[in-house]
Amino acid sequence: MKSGTHKSLEEVYESVDTLQKKGFFRKLLAFMGPAYLISVGYMDPGNWATDLAGGSGFGYTLIWVLLMSNIMAVLLQSLSSRLGIVYGRDLAQACREVYPKPVNTALYFLAEIAIIATDLAEVIGMAIGLNLLFGLPLIWGIILTFFDTFLLLYLINKGMRKMEAFILVLITVIGLSFLIEMFIAKPSPGEVLKGFIPSIPNSEALYIALGILGATVMPHNLYLHSSLVQTRKFKRSVKSIKEALKFNLIDSIIALNLAFLVNAAILILAAATFHKAGLYEIAEIQDAYKLLEPLLGSHRAPLLFAIALIAAGQSSTITGTLAGQIIMEGFVNLRIQPWMRRMITRLLAIVPALFIIVLFGTAYTGKLLIFSQVVLSLQLGFAVIPLIHFVSSKNLLGDFAIKLKTKFVAWIVAGLIVVLNSWLIISEIINWIKINKPGWISLSVTFIILAATGVLLLYITFMPLLRSKPVKILKLHAREDIDVSFEPPQYKRVAIALDFSPVDHKVLQHALALGSSDSQFLLIHIVESAPAIYHRQLTADYEATNDLQVLERYAKKIEEAGYNVAVKIGYGNPKVAIPEIVNEFEADVLVLGSHGHQWFKDLIFGTTISSVRHKIKIPVLIVRVDK
Repeated sequence: MKSGTHKSLEEVYESVDTLQKKGFFRKLLAFMGPAYLISVGYMDPGNWATDLAGGSGFGYTLIWVLLMSNIMAVLLQSLSSRLGIVYGRDLAQACREVYPKPVNTALYFLAEIAIIATDLAEVIGMAIGLNLLFGLPLIWGIILTFFDTFLLLYLINKGMRKMEAFILVLITVIGLSFLIEMFIAKPSPGEVLKGFIPSIPNSEALYIALGILGATVMPHNLYLHSSLVQTRKFKRSVKSIKEALKFNLIDSIIALNLAFLVNAAILILAAATFHKAGLYEIAEIQDAYKLLEPLLGSHRAPLLFAIALIAAGQSSTITGTLAGQIIMEGFVNLRIQPWMRRMITRLLAIVPALFIIVLFGTAYTGKLLIFSQVVLSLQLGFAVIPLIHFVSSKNLLGDFAIKLKTKFVAWIVAGLIVVLNSWLIISEIINWIKINKPGWISLSVTFIILAATGVLLLYITFMPLLRSKPVKILKLHAREDIDVSFEPPQYKRVAIALDFSPVDHKVLQHALALGSSDSQFLLIHIVESAPAIYHRQLTADYEATNDLQVLERYAKKIEEAGYNVAVKIGYGNPKVAIPEIVNEFEADVLVLGSHGHQWFKDLIFGTTISSVRHKIKIPVLIVRVDK
């Protein structure tokens, strides 16, 4: 359902109140959380595959790539949080407001590819973990991951703090598992330190390095972070915004450095065990699991490895599906039920994963994981460049736009990402042409796609620099010249939906207050029995007859109080019947009650209110009474 500009992740927007917290550490704890949800994307199963491949193939040589990627991540995530805190938009929403529709469509398409690549890694990683720990076949493990989207629905309905606590527990499990394994592996400190000296031994190392970069600085995290920071409620004053920026920077530095330590631990573990033993091609997580016990002489090592893998897959799937919702709602302003969005995201990852495993077998899972991370790296420029433009713009962020020094470093990072990706693409295409000798049709399609993406990249890079018309200027405070001399609306035709529950009393109380003795009130009740669903107005069963009598008794009492009232019985699905009756009555306002259902009841009984309000064009007053 399309709507106007809405709040990012509306169900948890400003749900964490920081206003009541006093003192530095209490304030810091109130703001901490979003970066931990972001950090799980930096230690997901895709990272494991690239870290294992880098450590087994090149020893400690590529540790510097992890460090460089982490420094980039801290910078870019802090820019992302700045956009959300100051401008009050997530990255996808900002793109929609600034770029023309064709460009946004292309950016949305690329962002969805990134989400699919992210979720693909998480699905496969989770399935591998279940296979290693419980012997569950990979195909069944992948199918089982479809249902963990219900866990996200449960957590988000419990509130952001509970979701963040759950993620923190999973991160702790991952960190402790690898800390213990590091003690078992006993890597050489001197060799580890040498790994911080930058070097790229060959083109294969470049491919793995880019995979590490794509697995670390993930494009979907830039969209996600700019949204998650908006879950904190704080004053929109200059002082409070500066405070929020400071606390979120601390949050990012702590969380992302913890993620760096986990990634470094995986790469060091692979170098200290597999590379040292002459096993240079361990990219498969299953092989790593099987070889840990004989190489380290401990049965605990593979067990801890599998537990950490499941924790990584479960935690990162939560953030991946949230990012998918943000991207769809932000770019195309399309709001669908969150559970449906998350199911779609998961299906888009499960289908290719099942296809690869059925067609090629489980031996290709490691290659698929690394490929998914390289795809993420290739998408990165299309998220980073708009982000830098937005946080550099005084039209958007006013005095909170980044300074020249930060801007310079950010563009160096963006340039490095684009150059490395271009180098990889050119190298891979040359190798593909040499080995496969493709025909002119394949070559033409390849170069058309390359040219189109190149033009898009140039456009989003230089268009904001050449733009003469400034975009909307952010107002830190609401308008002070608002006219409050308006007349209160007089509702002449008031529709009231009743369900014969304790809520009805409050619904009628609010509804009658909206009108007057001159207003026309319509009491509506929908019969939902099986005959009513199929026979509609022809229904004459006991329930339909009894409901009409109850509704007429309601009307009689209201008439005695001096109001004009009529009744109308509807049949079948309330989501359909209520809008039909309201539109036929030509009501000015609709009043109906909400029981405050939790997520599970919503899945079973449906969300009538959300569906009804999208089918009518009048104000809706929802009277909520929790049982």
